[in-house]
Amino acid sequence: MNDTNDVSERMAKALVILLQPEEFKVCEGCDSIVTRGTRICPSCHAYRFIDDVDVVVKQTKKLSISEQQSVTKNDLFD
Repeated sequence: MNDTNDVSERMAKALVILLQPEEFKVCEGCDSIVTRGTRICPSCHAYRFIDDVDVVVKQTKKLSISEQQSVTKNDLFD
């Protein structure tokens, strides 16, 4: 995937989160954004989250304009 597609995909995901930030939370271990029902972070396996809507919005904006830093399943198995 090229950089333009990566940015477009991140912006699309950010839009979904920003439209319903109350449905998401931020992992205290790695700052990933996960759905509200998540009990263990799929990225770092932490179990503490911040569910404050303002924090979710701020983190979403930050992540949407930055380059991906976390390792995903695609990175490991592609």
